Amino acid sequence: MGILTTIATMIGSLGLFLYGMSVLSAGIQKAAGDTLKRTLRVITDNPVKGVLTGTFITTIIQSSSATTVMVVTFVNAGLLTVYQAAGVIFGANIGTTITAWIVSLIGFKFKISALALPMIGVGFLAMLLTKTKNRTRDYAEAAIGFGLLFLGLEYLSHALPKPEGSMLSFLGTISNHGIITTLFAVLIGMIVTIILHSSSATTAIVITLVVQNVINFELAAGLVLGCNIGTTIDALLASIGATVNAKRAALIHTLFNIFGTIVVIVFIKPFMQFVLLLTGQAAVAQQVAMFHTLFNIFTTLLILPFTKQFCSLVSVLIKDKEKQITPVHTELTYISLPFMNSPELNLLRAQKEIADMSQLALNMFIQFRRYIEGAETDFNELKTQFSRMENYADEMREELTRFLLQCAQQELSPGSSQNISVFLRMVVELEDITDDCYRLLMLLEKAQKRDMCVDKSDYDTLLPYVNLVNEFLLFVSTNINDRISEEQFNFANSYEDKIDEFKSVLKKETRKKIQTGSDVKYELLMLDMIRHIEKIGDHAFNVAQNLRELQ
Repeated sequence: MGILTTIATMIGSLGLFLYGMSVLSAGIQKAAGDTLKRTLRVITDNPVKGVLTGTFITTIIQSSSATTVMVVTFVNAGLLTVYQAAGVIFGANIGTTITAWIVSLIGFKFKISALALPMIGVGFLAMLLTKTKNRTRDYAEAAIGFGLLFLGLEYLSHALPKPEGSMLSFLGTISNHGIITTLFAVLIGMIVTIILHSSSATTAIVITLVVQNVINFELAAGLVLGCNIGTTIDALLASIGATVNAKRAALIHTLFNIFGTIVVIVFIKPFMQFVLLLTGQAAVAQQVAMFHTLFNIFTTLLILPFTKQFCSLVSVLIKDKEKQITPVHTELTYISLPFMNSPELNLLRAQKEIADMSQLALNMFIQFRRYIEGAETDFNELKTQFSRMENYADEMREELTRFLLQCAQQELSPGSSQNISVFLRMVVELEDITDDCYRLLMLLEKAQKRDMCVDKSDYDTLLPYVNLVNEFLLFVSTNINDRISEEQFNFANSYEDKIDEFKSVLKKETRKKIQTGSDVKYELLMLDMIRHIEKIGDHAFNVAQNLRELQ
């Protein structure tokens, strides 16, 4: 019964620790959501910036698994290249060590309950007094998360049984076999992390075991190395069924940790001595945290200069498919890891898809413009292509709407919540543009079936109007997902006014032709074309209005 009680207490303590991490992560993400999104957007082809980005994001959301899974998802969506993703993944491994330092510096130097309970109390009081959603409430939630995390850590430290003579004898036996001991510890650390889906939680357990004198520093070092390998399981699972590049990004994470582990195991004695030299007379908890940090920094410094070669290696291991077939639609999957949710980062995926949708709408209109300009294009082939693109846009609207509504159900910052409403309206407007582009082509087909030969002079009259709308669509597509300034909105307003004026002129000219005896059916068809082109301009203006409302 005693053993069952101990196991149940340990599971409960670990659950409280992980739940605290989740609440902490959610609170900080909501408070710093806009900062996270801006940080990801500035990633360039400089891997050093990628490392800093990965470190910063993981420090905030407290999970390298969450960061790497999101990176794999972004690579799958085309938001990041494999080369850009590599730096972020390297940085994620460094950022995740912050939990070990929090646990080692605070968790065992003070009476944890004296710190945890006041944090929970202050956080709850702040949430109670703050009725509306704002950053104060988000930081209060983060404070509660911190408190729960430390409370779980205290219960865990009390739940672990004191080592008896037989246990100490067994640990002493397995601790005296050099590299065999280290490999055994790596295996155990890897298995536990795969089960928990959190290297931070496993590292906290390892530090607790060391402080309780259950294991020595050598075993702890091996367990920490295993944690780093085990945490790669989430990225690998996220890459199943994804694109080739997404699989490569996941493999980079795995190879990074395996390569670093192999190198450190070969030089384990001098590496541990270097850790002890840096930590001096510090407690063993800080020695484990330092080992964890130095391992990830050392591996990053070792691989970073050879990032291109590392990416080439994964490209060799995971080859391109002989024939890549463009998917019929984009399926968006909301990413939520066990004990970890990242709604703010999921929104970035939606923004990338909205940008793709705006480009699709622009491309359809450009192809229509080129056709009436006289470009040599097979009409039947163009019709087939438009049909596919329009169906693709319909499916994108359905997928994006479902995905955004799923994001809306999560705890988000007020700005992100408002942005979801804006995104939903933008998706509708963009899909309507593709519908009108398709209808324009159907009007041309209607003219062909009725043997109405559209006069070149009529196309020439229409072209300035079409070019004006084309410029407006290009303006919208260029600024998609960014809040436009007052000056830019006035620019969009001027486009709308010019399009309306041009439409009025063209409609008057068409009515005059009807009055002078021109073919009524033909002129009515031209009026329909003018109306649909003007509607595309209206939808573009509605998107511009939505961009003005972005937070």
